[in-house]
Amino acid sequence: MVTSAFDEAILLENARSGDQNAFATLTGSYQGELRSYCYRMLGSVQDAEDAVQNALLRAWRGLDKFEGRSSVRSWLYTIATNTTLDITRHRSRRELPADFGPAGAVGTAVAEAVNHPIWLEPYPDRWFSGSLASPESRYEQRESVEIAFMILLQELPPLQRAVLILRDVLGFSAAEVAVQLETSVASVTSALQRARAAAQARLPERSQQEALHALGDRAAADLAHRYATALETGDVDALLGLLTEDATWCMPPHPTWFQGHQALRAWLVRDPLTVRWRHETTEANGQLAVACYLLDAASGRYLPGVIDVLTLDGDKIAAVTAFVFIDDTDPAAIFATFALPTWLP
Repeated sequence: MVTSAFDEAILLENARSGDQNAFATLTGSYQGELRSYCYRMLGSVQDAEDAVQNALLRAWRGLDKFEGRSSVRSWLYTIATNTTLDITRHRSRRELPADFGPAGAVGTAVAEAVNHPIWLEPYPDRWFSGSLASPESRYEQRESVEIAFMILLQELPPLQRAVLILRDVLGFSAAEVAVQLETSVASVTSALQRARAAAQARLPERSQQEALHALGDRAAADLAHRYATALETGDVDALLGLLTEDATWCMPPHPTWFQGHQALRAWLVRDPLTVRWRHETTEANGQLAVACYLLDAASGRYLPGVIDVLTLDGDKIAAVTAFVFIDDTDPAAIFATFALPTWLP
C-alpha cells in the first residue's frame, strides 16, 4: 500500500525503470475504486474487470508519457475513462426488462432468456473501497450503484455519464475532468448540467440508502427473512403482503416482467413457488438483497440460481430485480464474488 506522496514518487521512479512489482504496488491502491468506476460506466462486473485490466496495461505501457502534471490517481482515471468510452462505442447500453417492453399480463409465460450482453449486472457491496471523493461529491458510493442510479447512468450518453460520475460521485474538479476527457472546462460544465437535469427528472425522491436508514437494520433484516421464508414455504399471500400494490418483478436475462399483485400472483404460484429454494441474505448495488439457491435433485444440494435485489418503499418492497444465473456458465463463481457459499445442504 502506498502511504505517502514520497513513497508514490519512489514507486513511480522504480516503475519507470521497469520494476513491475513497483508498478503493481503503485496502482494496487486504486484498483478497487477503478473497478467501481468502470462498473458505473459499463453496467457489467465482467466488463468492468476487463476494463480495469486493459487500463492498467495501457498505464504500464504509457508510463514514459506520464509527466506528473496530475496525481497518479487522476492519471489512472483518465486511462480508465478512455478505456470505458472505447467499449461503449462497440456495445449497447445495459438495461433491465422494464426498458425492453411492457409488463406481462396475467398468465403470460416467461420468455426465453436473451443472453446477449445487454442486461445490467449486480455489483457486490463488499467490493466497495474507500475512494478519495472530495466534499464536492453529491452522491454516496453505495447510492451511486443503486439500481435506479445505474439505469439513469446507462440512459445517459457516455460523455455525460463519465462527467456525472467523475464530478458528482468521485468529486474531481471540473479542471481535472477536462484534462481526463481532453476537452474544455466549459464542455464539462455543460455536460454536467445536462446530466444533473436528467438525474433530477428521473431519480426517485428517496434513495435506497435513505430508505434503509429510515427502516433500520433490524427491520430490514426481518423483511429479508420474511421474504425468504415466504419463497421457501410457497406462501404467496405472505409474499404479496410484503410487496407494494404496484410492485414490479423482473428476471434478467428473461425479458418478461410483471407488475401488480394480480399478475404477480398468477406467475408466482405457477413458477417460482413450485420450486424448492433456500436463501442467504446479502447486499448488492447498495440495496437489500437475497441470494436464492435451487434444489438440485441429482446432488441433493441447493445450488446458486438467483440474486434478488430488493428496492424498498417504506417497509415494503416496490421492486424485485431477480438476476438469474441458472443457465450461466458458472453461477457458483458469481455467488463467490458476493462471499456467498457455493452450495447449501
